[in-house]
Formats: sequence, structure tokens, C-alpha cells
Amino acid sequence: MRHVALLIETSGSYGRGLLRGVSKYNRERGGWSTYFHPHGLGDPPPPWLRNWRGDGILARIDTPEIAQLLLKSGVPVVNLRGTVAELPFPYVGPDHDQIAKLAAEHLMERGLKNFAFCGKPAGIHPGLDERGTTFAEVVRQAGGNCDVFPADCPVDEDNWEMEQERLAKWLHSLAKPVGVMACNDERGLQVLDACRRCSAAVPDEIAVIGADNDEHLCDLSIPPLTSVDVNAENIGYTAAALLDQMMQGVKPPDLAQRLAPRGIFTRLSTDTVASDDEEVNRALRYVRENSCQGLRVVDVLAYMGMSRASLQQRLKRIIGRTIHEEIERVRLARVKELLLSPEMTIKQVARATGFSSVQYMTRVFRAALSETPARYRSRRNK
Repeated sequence: MRHVALLIETSGSYGRGLLRGVSKYNRERGGWSTYFHPHGLGDPPPPWLRNWRGDGILARIDTPEIAQLLLKSGVPVVNLRGTVAELPFPYVGPDHDQIAKLAAEHLMERGLKNFAFCGKPAGIHPGLDERGTTFAEVVRQAGGNCDVFPADCPVDEDNWEMEQERLAKWLHSLAKPVGVMACNDERGLQVLDACRRCSAAVPDEIAVIGADNDEHLCDLSIPPLTSVDVNAENIGYTAAALLDQMMQGVKPPDLAQRLAPRGIFTRLSTDTVASDDEEVNRALRYVRENSCQGLRVVDVLAYMGMSRASLQQRLKRIIGRTIHEEIERVRLARVKELLLSPEMTIKQVARATGFSSVQYMTRVFRAALSETPARYRSRRNK
């Protein structure tokens, strides 16, 4: 039996997700004796680490001091936090580029033309910086502009009220309607609080998306926060598998392993459609609210009291999709969201999203994503 130490915090949902992934691997293939003692990020090195004698360590390394102690331990180590540069340990973590791309695409699909990114001062967390850089680049490639907070101003995290007032002032200054990506859910909670302080309507004036899908923070927000699920459980599972190989003498990869997010969990903070054409906005809201009830193109036309040619032309001009394509897009987005819930069977997902059969849903899903719903679920729920 190998002895493995876990230096992973339990204070946030990301750390708890990592631990779920590690425990899943250990049940399936590890059979390790695991040493774990709760601690938080930024805590000093635990006293036991100086004299610990085991076979491997999974750690969220957040200080050079802890890195030095882990190096002295002489055992295989896998790092699960990317804030300390040039560490001699293999790293497994989220793909920040993919997270930012998903967030940008989600906001652009809502017809928004103005965008902003709310991060932290450069250098605090390189991964969060990367999210901001990629988000702005995706927006620029689509022909838009992206404001950034806090720019070059330091964040005074010890003065909540002052920081929130500064954030509210920045949000008030943005051209509306605007889509804002927060670097993580903690920042997203702050953004939504600041929106209320400056009387900005969410999501109609400011649509907000976070990252990490911390359910407690997302539900604490007013309104609930849409977030990119980074799939921390899969990251923990992959890191555990890598450590197992290293303990067997296998050389780790030279490059960091960056794993794709699971997808977006849509909540009320981005439940909006933005365009200068109010009739198009009304049609899109109707599609969004009814697409999973077997909605057809003729139903949309009847609701709007418009000809197919007229509505189709305006939709294509504003969102680049036909009525039918928009119905299918909204339905498939809901399918992907429900497939992330392991308690629902694929048959139940088909029924909940208005498909007449699993076979029909599979055909539409495969045509759009080049894989079956079962395969999509398997990849995302590793």
C-alpha cells in the first residue's frame, strides 16, 4: 500500500472538486493510504510535512517555501496550482484559454456588442491573467472591444466597501448593454454586488458570467451567477493517475496538462438577449423560454404575427442564424447542460428538451457536435 499526502484546501469548491477526483481514482485504481489534514491557501507549511515519509504528494503549491519542502521530501509530487513559476514538478490544471473562449462565446450568443473583463491585478494569478487576455482577444477577433478592470490599479482586498464602490463606478461607466466576464466566481459575486450598488439592471444592462461553477457562490449572488464549470473533479482524477505512474517510476510529461472545462451552467445573470431590434429580442426570448416544449418555426411566427421572410431576414442580420437554427441551438445547449447531471438518463434528457425520441435527439446532437450524447456525457463526466 502506497502512502500519499494531499495538500489540497477544502475552503473552495475547486479544491473540493479536486479531492472528489482523487478519491474516485483511489477507489478505482489506487488503494492508497491517504494523509489529509484540512488547511487553506496561503497557510504556512504544515509542521508534519518536514518529517513526513511517504510515497507521493498531490499539492496545491502556493508559496516557494512549500515548494522547497516538497522538493526536499524526495518523493514524486504533482502540482495542482499554477501561481508559483518555474517549479520542478509536473502540473495539472484547467485550460484557461478554453474557459475564456466559452465565456466570450456565451455572451456573444446573446447578441451583446460591448464586453468587459473583471480580473485581479496582473501577476497575482497567471491563470486568471490568461483568462482575461484570451477573453479580450476572442472579443477583438469578433470585432468588439473589451474594457478591463482593474487595469493597472491595485485591488484593496482589505477594504471591501472602498473596492466595491470603485468597481461600481467602473461598471457604471461601461457602454450598455454589456457582457462582463469575471475571472472567477468570487469576483463574479463582487461584480453582481457592485451592479446593485450602481443600480445597473442584471442581466438586461449588464450580463455577468464567472468561472469555476462554485455553486455556493453562484447561488449567493443576486441574481444567481452563470459560470463555466472547469471540471475540477476530472483534474483531480488525472493528477492522481499521473502521480500513480510517477510512483511506479514512469517519467512525467515535460509539458503541463491543461484539461478542458465541462461546459457552462446558465443561470439568471446572463438570461438576456441584446439588440437594437426589439421585435428580434422578443422573438429570441420566446424561443429561449419555449424551445424545449417542442417549439416549431410556425409557433414563433404565430406568436410574433410576422411573416417568415421578414423575421428570418432580421434574425440572420442580427444573430446570423435562422429561426430553426436558433431553436435547435437553444435546445442543444439545454441538452448539454442536462447531460452534466448524472442522475438523469439520456431518455429523460430527450424528454425534458422536447425531442420526440432519443434517436432523434442523438441524430441532431451528432450533426451539430460530431459525437453522440452518450459520448459527450462520458467525456465531460470523467
